[in-house]
Amino acid sequence: MSATADHADGESQASRLGFESGMIVQELGYDDDCDDAFRDAISEITGEALVGDDTEDVVDVILLWWREEDGDLFDGLLNALTDLKAGGVVWLMTPKVGRDGYVDASDVAEAAPSAGLATTSSLSVTDDWSATKLVMPKSPRTKR
Repeated sequence: MSATADHADGESQASRLGFESGMIVQELGYDDDCDDAFRDAISEITGEALVGDDTEDVVDVILLWWREEDGDLFDGLLNALTDLKAGGVVWLMTPKVGRDGYVDASDVAEAAPSAGLATTSSLSVTDDWSATKLVMPKSPRTKR
């Protein structure tokens, strides 16, 4: 596949995740294994460079790349929420099944609610990475 085709595919996948012009996206967990075409597509759509953990701004979206060996997902999610605005979204990027660093869906299902987040959807976004959308619940659940 050509670089242009890779970029077009990355932009298509990034737009599926709801990125829009002007959004500030904080990227955490970046490493050499991350998908650069996908990252570039997000910047292209938002018109903004991805910011790191040293930002002093409140951000609209957290793009959290996470691998099994990165440690405790609960802690990672809590740390990621520091700069997220109210109503913001965390896109948890995890390697697909069979890839190095694969994170089992049950780990996400356990860590997200413990960190105060709800899982809303999961998508395949690149050849090697899946994205899980995590949001703050609109209202606390009550037990009956």
